Amino acid sequence: MSRTRLLTTMAVFVAIGTFSAQLIWFPAGIAKAYPVQHAVNVMAAITLGPIPAVSIAFTIGLLRNLLGLGTLLAFPGGMVGALLAGCFYKWLKRKGAAPVGEVIGSGVIGALFAVPFAQVLMGSPAGAFAFVPSFLISSISGSLLGWFVTLKILKTAKIPQLSH
Repeated sequence: MSRTRLLTTMAVFVAIGTFSAQLIWFPAGIAKAYPVQHAVNVMAAITLGPIPAVSIAFTIGLLRNLLGLGTLLAFPGGMVGALLAGCFYKWLKRKGAAPVGEVIGSGVIGALFAVPFAQVLMGSPAGAFAFVPSFLISSISGSLLGWFVTLKILKTAKIPQLSH
């Protein structure tokens, strides 16, 4: 994939993830669930790989925070999920591995990273049991959405995916 095509694809994913934060979210425990973020993580992981997926997740989190559409919790959840989605897909060479990596990365590990993150940077006394269920709800719903969309798009549009 050419550098121009890579950057353009990344920009489209960032736009989708940022714009959707205004439209598609739901309360999930003490956090807000942004399932499209997790869908973008899965789609980017499969089509671009782990490093671009993490860059996209970081940029979406940054823009959402600058625009007042999200919280600092977007960083640990989104970035860890994107990394594991890309790594699981790359290691296991199965599209179904990306949503599993996203759920483990965002729903479990990202939620655990969110605890000290929230305590130090946001002054929140919430513990792991407050974040894990919320992050799991968001990551499972979004990961499945991203997986189904990616399977459909890759099948019909013949879009190149991450080379093995």
